[in-house]
Amino acid sequence: MKEGTKKAVSAICYFSLFFAPFLFPIVVYLIVDDSEVMEHAKKSFLSHLLPIVAVPLGIIIVFETQYHLAAIIISALIFGTLTLIVTIWNIVKGIKVILS
Repeated sequence: MKEGTKKAVSAICYFSLFFAPFLFPIVVYLIVDDSEVMEHAKKSFLSHLLPIVAVPLGIIIVFETQYHLAAIIISALIFGTLTLIVTIWNIVKGIKVILS
């Protein structure tokens, strides 16, 4: 695989958070036979799982506390911040891969 193609596929794994979270990195990991690209696919897959786990967990906390205002605010702050951090991390990693 050419160096430019490896960079592009690796970066798209991170950017796929916006269009095919965790699905695209899994497909790349299973299809591509390059260790560097596979490593980026694995990292992006794991980072894409965080928001998918965080959102339902926040919803469960809100339901279990019977819509207590403090629980809603704390859940929104914690899981919203976590999701924002993961999103920014994926953008930064994607850009770093392209520029490297």
